[in-house]
Amino acid sequence: MILPTDDAQEAAPMPIPPPAPTAADLIVDGLRAHGVDTVFGLPGVQTYDLFDSLARAGDHIRVIGARHEQTVAYMAFGYAQATGRTGVYTVVPGPGVLNASAAMLSAHGASAPVLCLTSEIPRAYLGRGLGHLHEMPDQLATLRTITKWSALVEHPVEVPDALATAFREAAGGRPRPVSLAVPWDVLGLRAPAEAAGPLPLPRPAVDPAALTEAVELLAGAKNPMIMVGGGARHAAAEVRALAERLQAPVVPFRGGRGIVGDDHPLGFTCVSGFERWAETDVVIGIGSRMELSWFRWPEKPAGLKTILLDIDPRQTTRLDADVAIVADAADATAALAEAAGPQRTDRTAEFTALKATVAARFADVGPELEYLKAIRDVLPRDGFFVEEICQVGFASYFGFEVYSPRTFVTCGHQGTLGFGYPTALGVQAAFPGRPVVSVAGDGGFMFAAQELATAVQHGLNVVAVVFDNGSFGNVHLDQERLFEGRALGGRLRNPDFARLAETFGALGLTARTPDDLRGALDKAFAAGRPALVHVPCELGAGASPWKYLMPNSDRS
Repeated sequence: MILPTDDAQEAAPMPIPPPAPTAADLIVDGLRAHGVDTVFGLPGVQTYDLFDSLARAGDHIRVIGARHEQTVAYMAFGYAQATGRTGVYTVVPGPGVLNASAAMLSAHGASAPVLCLTSEIPRAYLGRGLGHLHEMPDQLATLRTITKWSALVEHPVEVPDALATAFREAAGGRPRPVSLAVPWDVLGLRAPAEAAGPLPLPRPAVDPAALTEAVELLAGAKNPMIMVGGGARHAAAEVRALAERLQAPVVPFRGGRGIVGDDHPLGFTCVSGFERWAETDVVIGIGSRMELSWFRWPEKPAGLKTILLDIDPRQTTRLDADVAIVADAADATAALAEAAGPQRTDRTAEFTALKATVAARFADVGPELEYLKAIRDVLPRDGFFVEEICQVGFASYFGFEVYSPRTFVTCGHQGTLGFGYPTALGVQAAFPGRPVVSVAGDGGFMFAAQELATAVQHGLNVVAVVFDNGSFGNVHLDQERLFEGRALGGRLRNPDFARLAETFGALGLTARTPDDLRGALDKAFAAGRPALVHVPCELGAGASPWKYLMPNSDRS
């Protein structure tokens, strides 16, 4: 037997340790640790390392590209609005960040958790103003004006904690957009670090004293009303329980639609809710900016008291609440329902009759409502409807029935023209098995018409319904009304939208009546591919929806 010599033992190969991860690797590992399954992105030289790390992640994270930075950000916004989870997108610094900023502003207004991953010019050039590629005077300062939290990371070891903080800030408390920038020359640097998992989210306890005050106010209330916003979408069961206990109508404007479905006796719209406003003695705001009460509905009822349930403590001073419970909407609503006393006398018959009367009254809006009904007839209950800044979009705030939260996707108070179609693509990416309808006017749709290519490329089977009146309709009508018939800049020349869709490889259809639209939607859903339905229509054919969205007098 020959024994090995010491020299032979010394010559045995030693295992080579794997290289330390790059900053980009740490970002991707952190995304996976936070459960991210989709990133929307448009690559550029400053983010090459990040895209390479995403490519090496394989099927763990789906990357959906687009044809414009604004649209990838809106896709992340749509993903967040539909799921309640943080939507993630990546763009290059400077002009890429600014192109995406409209969507960030929309997410800020709608309290949506969105994470922007971007880069920066190399560290050696930061702050010097030499004019490096994509340099901004102060990108971080600019981002901080439209985000809840933003940071610049200058070494790979800082990435894990910064990314975990970004996710906590995006989703914790009042959800809002955040951003994280890693300079061009740092993304590819290696350092011995590991991704960090999710941090606990803050959840303030319900204040017993404030709860007692709220119960005392409600004890003397004969006609309470509940106003809900996007901050209550996760608390639908608790809101419904409170509403049924109090026999109070639940009134959303945009973001809170579907928290209590329109087919429930207590599920009101902003129009039917206005009918109850003059008699309301206590209004309970839950996760809502309460825009109806301080802006859209004139003259508060005499002696009105306000109870506010909101996780954002700043809202208590902004809305001048008589009683404020600063807590998660579900926690606060559940506590209030439990403490509110026995169930009140059922008002189903009264409220059902009132809602029917109101629906008959606003039928004068005309064609938009008929087309919305056609969509509702075909779209399954769990399908998504994405509004847009257009006449049919405005009418949908009260004229489209919604049955569950997050299925009516809105831009919120920013009212950003052109958000609808790319946002719908993000919704479809989040829920590929559920139908998604995006409505738009011809003007708004053309902001992102090129994303038909994205829909086809990535199998995002949104059905876009484009109402074509050859104008920025609301602008043109306002100009004529306000300036003695003079109008400028509102008339548009359009393509044949159905043929345009076909050139991208989508299904193109035309509908000239509501019945045509029903048939076109059936065909589009059955086709199982991206589709566009072109609806030629007349501008101003019915009454303006604005007389219901901004009533000019109360009914007291």
